[in-house]
Amino acid sequence: MAFAKTMKLAALGILVVAGGLGVWSYSTDTNGVSSAEAANMVVYKSPTCGCCTAWIEHIEDSGITVDVRDTYDLEPIKAQMGVPGQMESCHTAMIDGYVIEGHVPASDVKRLLQEKPEARGLAVPGMPIGSPGMEQGDIKDPYAVVLFGEKGYQIYSRHN
Repeated sequence: MAFAKTMKLAALGILVVAGGLGVWSYSTDTNGVSSAEAANMVVYKSPTCGCCTAWIEHIEDSGITVDVRDTYDLEPIKAQMGVPGQMESCHTAMIDGYVIEGHVPASDVKRLLQEKPEARGLAVPGMPIGSPGMEQGDIKDPYAVVLFGEKGYQIYSRHN
């Protein structure tokens, strides 16, 4: 099972590199389960980042299964996945062929998976106070979730 998961991720990495700024996806995993049924998220983060851990808990609380990959060097991962510099945050995730960069709310991730737009993924640039994992009591900065990809950028949702 671990070998199959490793091979699946290696194949996904090859697709990421070959895919340019387009969307890449797979139709089945090694067990024949459709991608809609197997929408598990892989999250790359620093092992010492508390806000990343809080965001992962938010994602798991929404019903999405998360596989955490701790690393001290996220830049090669962000580059391989095609995350534009202005979209970067503290962690990078993959789910069903999409990149999720930063503190994107689970509701937006689920909407993305349902709508399946032609894009690389979603990002919350920076680390806005009040976004999932960045809660600071009643303090909430307004922020936007950005859909990004080959066609550029567009606001996917706004949160206040």
